[in-house]
Order: sequence, then C-alpha cells, then structure tokens
Amino acid sequence: MAHVSIMPDIGTRAPDFSLLDTNPNTDKDLYTLSDFSDSEALLVAFICNHCPYVVHLRQGLVDFARDYELQRLAVVAISANDVSTHPQDAPAKMTNAALEFGFGFPYLFDETQGVAQAYQAACTPDFFLYDRDRALFYRGQFDDSRPNNGQEVTGSDLRRALDALLAGDPPPTEQSASIGCNIKWKAGQEPDYFSA
Repeated sequence: MAHVSIMPDIGTRAPDFSLLDTNPNTDKDLYTLSDFSDSEALLVAFICNHCPYVVHLRQGLVDFARDYELQRLAVVAISANDVSTHPQDAPAKMTNAALEFGFGFPYLFDETQGVAQAYQAACTPDFFLYDRDRALFYRGQFDDSRPNNGQEVTGSDLRRALDALLAGDPPPTEQSASIGCNIKWKAGQEPDYFSA
C-alpha cells in the first residue's frame, strides 16, 4: 500500500542534522545542515535503496541534481529505514548504490530515525526544498510519474518549484504530496504525526 507525504507547513525551518555519509565520492564522512550554508537552495530527499518508487525516479534525481549544480543547489539524500528488517538499505548497500548510480551528493544514514522524524518524513521518496534562509519552500512529489503509470520521469514539479525559488518568486500555490513506500520504522518508533 502506497503512503503519502505529511506536507509540513511552508516556511517551516529545516531541522539540523549530523549524519554519516555512505557515498565515497563526496568530500566528508559526516555532514551537518551548516555544511550547505553557501547554497542558495537545499533539497533534502528521503530515499532508500529498495523502494520501487525510488528506483523508478532515481536516475531522474541524479540528473536533477546535476542540472542545477551550477545554480548553487545543494542536494542531500537520507535513508532512515530500519536495516534489521530491510538489510538491503544498510550503509554498505547504500555505498554500493551511490557508486553504481553516480550520486553526486551525500547519501546519509539516519540510524536513529530521529532526523526523519524531525523533518516529518513519511515515505520514500519524500522531498523537502528549502530557500536560502532554510525555510521550507516546497514539499511533495518529484512529478506525476509512478512505477507502471506510463508517464515519463521529468522532475517537473520539483523543477518548477526550484525555478521559482531561484527567480525570487513565491512558493507554488499548488503542491502535490509525494507517494511511495512508508519509511520502515523501528518497532515502537512510528512518529506521532501519523496520528495527529
């Protein structure tokens, strides 16, 4: 059964984090929010290795990050799944995926799931785009494409939002929730925002 993103309020501040990076192609072993302070925009993407919704758009996300790199967009991907039940999402497997698919951005492991909860992440993929002041500008889907629905992966929703941000325009008034697999929470760890 597919899950949808929670859609926190526009303007919500990006929570801080300090997480280990599994991507050997990046500059550091540990990243915090302040490491991206020079960027005009920050995309925080909650993904994982095994989710078919993520697999479906993974190359599109890699292309998106590359297309906007020169416009000072920082991208960070975070996996928060419980690896005791989903070992395919363990850090060593994350490293393999980052190398295989050419991730040009950090791929962080949220072992405690505390960062996912702070961002109110609900599914994979779940996208959060922040402005220069790290206020939430867009949250929701990459585009309308889903596994087996026949629509091309373009990233159109996220691209439209980022183009508006970079142009100094207000956030898009219509933002559609992301749809994907639920984050695999540890026993007893499911956040209370699901019951709110």
